Parts: sequence; C-alpha cells; structure tokens
Amino acid sequence: MTVADSKSTMLGLALRLGSMIAIAIMFAFVKLAAEEGVHVVESLFWRQLAGLPVVIAWLWWMGNLSELKVQRPGGHALRMILGIGGMGLNYLAMTMLPMAEASTIGFAVPIFATVLAALLLGEPTGKYRWGAIALGFAGVLLAIQPGGSSINPAGAIVAIAGAVMTAGVTIQIRRMALTEPTGAIVFWFSLSSMLPLGIGMLFFAGNHGSLAMAYIAGLSLAGAIAQILLTSALRHAPVAAALTMDYSALIWSVLLGIFIFGDIPGLSVFLGAPVIIAAGLIILWREHYLAQLAKA
Repeated sequence: MTVADSKSTMLGLALRLGSMIAIAIMFAFVKLAAEEGVHVVESLFWRQLAGLPVVIAWLWWMGNLSELKVQRPGGHALRMILGIGGMGLNYLAMTMLPMAEASTIGFAVPIFATVLAALLLGEPTGKYRWGAIALGFAGVLLAIQPGGSSINPAGAIVAIAGAVMTAGVTIQIRRMALTEPTGAIVFWFSLSSMLPLGIGMLFFAGNHGSLAMAYIAGLSLAGAIAQILLTSALRHAPVAAALTMDYSALIWSVLLGIFIFGDIPGLSVFLGAPVIIAAGLIILWREHYLAQLAKA
C-alpha cells in the first residue's frame, strides 16, 4: 500500500467513525423526540425527507444522475418495504430500550445476513461462518438473557426483528446490484419511501412544541450528515476496513445513554457485546479473505 493509499484509507476510516457518531446522535434525538410525543412514523418521515436532497446532491457530485433508470421496479418496491420496516423497528427499539442494549442487538445484522444469504441466495457458508453465526447467537442470548434480564422483553424482540429486517435489506441489495446501479438503488429507496411515510403522516402527525420540533430537526440533520459520511467513507477506504468502525457505535451509544438518559448498561451488555462483535468481525474477515482469494 502506498502512502497515498494509506492516507485515503485513514480518511475513509475517520469518515466512517464520524458517521457512527452521527447515527448515535440521531438515535438519541429519536429517543428524546419520542419522550415529547413524536411518533416513530414522524421521525422516519423527516429523516427521509432530509436525506433526499443529500442523495440527489451525491448523485450529481458523482456524475451518476443518468443511473436512475430501473430494470426491476418490483425489486425496488421490496427494498423500500424492507428498508422502511427495518428503520421503523430500529427506531422503535431505541424508544423501548436503553441505547446500549438496542445497539448491541443491532450488531447481529451481519450474523442474520449470513444466514439469509445461505438460505435465500445459496451462498456457500463454511465452518468459519457457521461457527461465527453460532457465536453471534450466543452473544445475543448473553446480551438479552431471556428470563433473567432486566431488558424489556418486548423491546428485545423489536430490536431482533429490526436486525433481521435490516439483514433482509442487505440481501435484497445484493440481488438488485446484479442489474441495478447503486445510484438508482439509493435514490429510489429515498424517494419511494416518502409515499408510505407521507400517508402515515396523515394518521400519526401531531402538533408539537418547540422542543419536540428541535429534536425532530436534530435527528433529521444528524441522519443527513451520517448519510453523507457513510457514502464518502466508502470512496476512500475498502469496505472490509470501513465496516470495522461500525462497532464503535456501542461506545457512543453507551456515552449518550449515560449522559442524556442516565442509563447505565447492565452486565449482560458487557458480556454479550464483545461476543457479537467478535462474530461479526470473523464473518467480515472471512468475506474479505475469500474475496482476496478470488482476485488471486
């Protein structure tokens, strides 16, 4: 690796790290907004609305505005349903659980994605990945400690469902990437999601005070910044390297949870989180290793 490549990778890692901080801040605002009576549908609507011009600006900057023609509209519709479902469940989990607990369960996404890839895409899954999957599930059980934990069981179920749904988004994007440009996938998700969320606003939008509106503005801005940083990071750093920064989200979630909400993570989080993170890193390493072999 040249000095220039090294600097570019470090910049990508820094951008990905910044995106994790922005996402943690966004979720903190989601929790604060919920405490002021803001419905999850409202938070999702304003988050997506704020992100749409960011997506358009990104496509223009990359010179990819010509990529918006689609070949599989049904695939885009399914991606939108899964995407909004996953985001909604993740937002809801954040309102039902302390931030650290919700983030820890969210780290199971690569584990569920690997299982779904094996079942739905027929991707080969050898002993290393199956071992990591078993390890990851053990970590989830440690984190939520069913039957003996103080974690809200309903919140844990919602968080797990959100992780599964988000993993489903990953699989759907893999399928679509065979025929659809990245720009089209990102743009049409952002735009099409406004239709169901706009309809939802007719039922769930409320009159809120200035504090609630400030929280809505905060989550929308943080979400848009996170989107910019996430996209920019992958321009500078390899995917395998950039994704390792995602696990720093637990640090920011713990800190924000303590200082804003007074939530001290339980022992189960400190036991389960390292196991889940280790499983995710094993899966990530294995995918990177196999990709390098394929190039050789």
